[in-house]
Amino acid sequence: MEELAQLRELLVAGNTTEAIALIDELEEMSKKAIIRNIESYLVLLLSHLIKHQAEQRMTNSWLASIVNAVVGIKKLNLIDKNSFYIKESDWNNYLEEAIELASLEAAKEAFGGIYSVEQLVTRFDRDRVMKTGYQLLQLTYQQETKKLPHTIREFLSTKSK
Repeated sequence: MEELAQLRELLVAGNTTEAIALIDELEEMSKKAIIRNIESYLVLLLSHLIKHQAEQRMTNSWLASIVNAVVGIKKLNLIDKNSFYIKESDWNNYLEEAIELASLEAAKEAFGGIYSVEQLVTRFDRDRVMKTGYQLLQLTYQQETKKLPHTIREFLSTKSK
């Protein structure tokens, strides 16, 4: 990475002001990359919740993907024991953006891909999908990572009843 070589040069030259500015830039780039990965998991999560609701069934594959997405989000979102890249109260904007992409993804697979996105969106309750997604995201703040898969499965099984 050329930024690290540049950082080394700045430090060797004793230019700490520019070195600190470069470190800040690298930290921001890293944060953006982590959030992009979280957003990818969020689209995956919502697309499977859409298929689940639209088809009124849950396949083992969808369940595994939902669990994997939520656990992945937890791992990526955690900065340290008590701080996160995305705070609990900040998920609504991310959910709003992700639901549109998730609808496109879900349309490729739901009902064998026979419905367009416009047709598929009439077969599920957008607000309910987002609420379920939000509730699953809340679990990432409440549960240890190792307990999360079981908790998610329990949560989804009670939602299906």
